[in-house]
Amino acid sequence: DFEDRTRYLNIRNTLWALQDCRAVAVINENDAVAVDEIRYGDNDIIAAHVTNMLSAELLVLLTVVDGLLRDGQILDVVEHVDDAVRGLATGDRSGLGTGGMASKIAAAELVVRAGEAAVIADARRPRVLTDLLLGRRVGTLFVPAERKLTSRQRWIGQASRPAGRLVVDAGAARALAKRGKSLLPSGIVAVEGRFGQGDTVAVIAPGGEEIARGLTNYDAEQLRKIKGLRTAHIAQVLGEKPYDEVIHRNNMTLR
Repeated sequence: DFEDRTRYLNIRNTLWALQDCRAVAVINENDAVAVDEIRYGDNDIIAAHVTNMLSAELLVLLTVVDGLLRDGQILDVVEHVDDAVRGLATGDRSGLGTGGMASKIAAAELVVRAGEAAVIADARRPRVLTDLLLGRRVGTLFVPAERKLTSRQRWIGQASRPAGRLVVDAGAARALAKRGKSLLPSGIVAVEGRFGQGDTVAVIAPGGEEIARGLTNYDAEQLRKIKGLRTAHIAQVLGEKPYDEVIHRNNMTLR
């Protein structure tokens, strides 16, 4: 439901309508029918996607510890989620949860990357939500990125799963990451997977890291024919040139 754009928008509209009715929605993965092959994730990740879907200003992840700990001391603020922060997660999980601290950090990262704040705090603390909303120091605050992603960028970059991968050369990777350019066929060196026009694909840099996700204007077979070519040659190979760009920058989210 998150991955399908129409269903995604329907969920968002339903939740907004429930808020107008002063109703509190309780959202949970359907564990009765979910299996490992189709399971979306634990509820921390689902909470992050709902936060981004609604453009909510704050995600609160309540657990059985005071927050994220380093050397036994609580971290009041996390400015940026990096490998050092991820390494603070232990493998322990409470008897009531499924994800543990690692999934909470991952969920917080999804939200702050989109431009909203996240907090990990102790559910057992009296008035924990009230204190948070009053601005009191509670738990660990994850600081949002300066640039907020649009609703469409959040869906492309976080909710929709890639149907394939486009490996690009170093020049194309720099153009996307540093100059905000669209992806052209000349910068593609390899096409992986089977996907259709309009599907979400991952853009992979020469070193193997994912640098972006976007909606492709061409299907996989077309891209295998035109990869590495200048846009002027697309029509010669395909018989038509509906688009200059493989992924337009307006349909792309950088990682």
